[in-house]
Amino acid sequence: MEREILVCAFTGHRPEKLPWRENEADPRCLALKQRLAGAVEQAYAQGARRFICGMARGADFYFCEAVIALRRRAAPIVLEGAIPFPGQADRWKEEDRVRYRGLLDECDRLTIVQQKYDRECMLRRDRYMVDRAQMLLAVYNGMPGGTRYTIAYAMSRGAAVTILDL
Repeated sequence: MEREILVCAFTGHRPEKLPWRENEADPRCLALKQRLAGAVEQAYAQGARRFICGMARGADFYFCEAVIALRRRAAPIVLEGAIPFPGQADRWKEEDRVRYRGLLDECDRLTIVQQKYDRECMLRRDRYMVDRAQMLLAVYNGMPGGTRYTIAYAMSRGAAVTILDL
């Protein structure tokens, strides 16, 4: 009997809500990246072969990079970038836009959730990801916001949720 192929989505904080902000050399950031890589490998061990990332700065980038690293070790993985609207990165710093474009280039599939920005587009992107996933990995600090919303939505949909605390 073939094992069911599962989908794993991700939610997490942007740098502004992370204790180290944009300093990825901070030991706490390095430790989180290691824990996140372990969680991605665990999801893979549980049958996840498609991973969906919302492509935001911060923890989304870490997740995307962990999936790419696992795939490079010869794991058969499909990486999907779920983009809320085409101009997602337009107002970011150049270094973030370069990193974003590099990650997009590594994606096997890109989905643009809607064509124009509006106040709800990020939440629509999050619902898109959760609606396709059986599991959700989350980097979460307990604060209100999009990450909390996405975790609650995933739980209401019956997805298995793994929270990596900050």
